[in-house]
Amino acid sequence: MRNASATLKDKNVLDRGLKKMAKDIITQQRRMISLAYVFMFFALFTVVTGLIAYFLAAKVSRTSDVEVWLHTHALWVMRNVLFFILLSAFAALWFIPLCFYPWNAFQWVTGCVVAGVVFAFIAWMYFLNCFIKGLSKYFKHKAVF
Repeated sequence: MRNASATLKDKNVLDRGLKKMAKDIITQQRRMISLAYVFMFFALFTVVTGLIAYFLAAKVSRTSDVEVWLHTHALWVMRNVLFFILLSAFAALWFIPLCFYPWNAFQWVTGCVVAGVVFAFIAWMYFLNCFIKGLSKYFKHKAVF
């Protein structure tokens, strides 16, 4: 009888420890997604912080026991950072003629610069919209897709 009650007590202590450990993991994952959103905001100004946000979100998305809404936010951050980097690279291609000619030397160079500015603005506004949409859903603890 004593062994059975001791085993039951040990099991209850173990269950409480596992619940606390699971709660700590969920809290850590929430912190990482929060940091990913902070770095996602800073990625509006430099792409390097976008890569940091990508890797923070990737770390959460690779975890097996993550909550569904946190997993969707991790995938959301990863997808949008990658798309923003691609859009920014495409916009940067339009500025290549500036290495060889002044921006008002020829009409086609001016056209390329204007197209680059337009594409950069589109990339920036897209990323700002994704950041606001994802952050608003994150504060509501809902899936972002």
